[in-house]
Amino acid sequence: METNGNILMLVFKLLGSLALLMFGMKLMSETLQKMAGPQLRHVLGKMTTNRFTGMLTGVFVTAAVQSSTATTVMTVSFVSAGLLTLAQAISVIMGANIGTTLTAWIMTAGVNFKISDFVWPAFILSIILIYTKRHHNKGDFLFGVAFLFLGLGTLRQTGEDMHLGEQEAVLNFFSSFDPQSFSTTLLFLLIGGILTMCVQSSAAVMAITMILCSSGALPIYQGIALVMGENIGTTLTSNFAALTAPIQARRAALAHMFFNFFGVCWVLIVFYPFIDMVCQIAGYDSTMTKEAVGETAFLANAAKLNVVLATFHSAFNVINTFILIWFIPQIEKLVCKLLKAKDEKEDENEPVRLRYIEGGLMQTPEISVMQAQKEVVLFSKRMQRMFGMVRELLVEKNEEEFVKNFSRIEKYEGISDRMEIEIAKYLEEVSYAHLSDETKSKVRAMLREISELESVGDACYNLARSLNRKQQSAVDFTEDQYKHIGAIMQLTDEALTQMNKVMQGRREDLSSDETYRIEKEINAMRNQLKAQNIVDVNDQKYTYAIGTMYTDVINECEKLGDYVVNIVEARLG
Repeated sequence: METNGNILMLVFKLLGSLALLMFGMKLMSETLQKMAGPQLRHVLGKMTTNRFTGMLTGVFVTAAVQSSTATTVMTVSFVSAGLLTLAQAISVIMGANIGTTLTAWIMTAGVNFKISDFVWPAFILSIILIYTKRHHNKGDFLFGVAFLFLGLGTLRQTGEDMHLGEQEAVLNFFSSFDPQSFSTTLLFLLIGGILTMCVQSSAAVMAITMILCSSGALPIYQGIALVMGENIGTTLTSNFAALTAPIQARRAALAHMFFNFFGVCWVLIVFYPFIDMVCQIAGYDSTMTKEAVGETAFLANAAKLNVVLATFHSAFNVINTFILIWFIPQIEKLVCKLLKAKDEKEDENEPVRLRYIEGGLMQTPEISVMQAQKEVVLFSKRMQRMFGMVRELLVEKNEEEFVKNFSRIEKYEGISDRMEIEIAKYLEEVSYAHLSDETKSKVRAMLREISELESVGDACYNLARSLNRKQQSAVDFTEDQYKHIGAIMQLTDEALTQMNKVMQGRREDLSSDETYRIEKEINAMRNQLKAQNIVDVNDQKYTYAIGTMYTDVINECEKLGDYVVNIVEARLG
């Protein structure tokens, strides 16, 4: 009974140390993105002029944030925004695969050296930094590093306590598979892929593989097969996550899977010679047996297996990139052929879908904010399109077409309400995560933007209702009234165009001066037209009723201009 209790406690320690490892990696990645997110996005946007700089950018960014997923998602978001081509994105993703191999080397250092004793001072220093406002991000990062190495240290100690290399049941299980059999390699490749999909972390599966190999329980060939399976499993996870994403995101995820799948295929062809070469580079003797050299020498040799695994992981991705980087145009054509795009022109009758955040939160909060920003930009464009429908409604003489256009505007008003609620709900969820001060400010600004954009939608609908009342009445605007309404609507549309220019541009490159100038012109025209309206009604050029509808339209255009100013101010801070 006591033995069973000890085994259960060791299993809990094993799972707990994996949880610490995964949490440490997540905290490190998120904190680095908070500290360097804008700079990394700038690097991704600028340093992808050709396939080689794109690949090097992917290596640099992934090594910095310790997350190939974060790099991939950022890259895909740039593709969706039209800032990168799919070919450039594929080169960055190739580099991300190389950059992520640094994680394996960090884990190798953590498993091979007893560093868990050094994490306690790191915890003390990190908690001090966290409570200082200026350095709290550095404290979070150090916390992540400490948790990572504590997890690795505990994992290493647990592996030693379990004496996996001396457990007959474990040894018999792995020895029951023929290491020279191709079917064994495929089986362990499948196991590695399934495990990675289940735990959603290739780093965790890599850590388990290192513990099993370094203890002498798992032969190197099966261990390498598990690592290959991890490379497939992590791409399957991203493909499942991209199912509800835009077409370019799905294509990038498919290219990522093709990259790793191709690598696994060529490694399987040269499996044993390639692994033997990696073993020689790492100084590991794959022919050594416990019976021939004794347990001490055997375990000392097995301890080098962590280096073998990390070396293989790096060699696999570097060689794979070197082969495929010359065929990026062909890969692009292949994924575009496999995933054919539907007509992506938005149907004005059914503009109901959110494009960038409908798949839920991204794995990294900073990128979730980027996706939300793009959704707000799309919201802004839709509102200008809605105003364009109002302008068409003004001059529409055909009764049937008038009713049809008014119905479309009604539908857009409902969509604007729904977009405000869904984007606000998304931003609320994002705000629960650890965000930099700059990103928190962006979230607050976006909440104000969507509120004002919804007001723009309301203003457009009010304009349409005023025109509809005029249509239902027995009277019509005079030619001068049509001319004046057309003029103020033209100014309002210019304000909306400037608003969209600001929404899509970089904050530091833009100014609100043009928006203020247009708003002053709208105000001046509104005052002039209202004063002239009183004179014209008194002169009986038209009835008081039609004059009221006329001023309603003029006032609503002026209100819409005010909402535009509020949006631009929120965007520019």
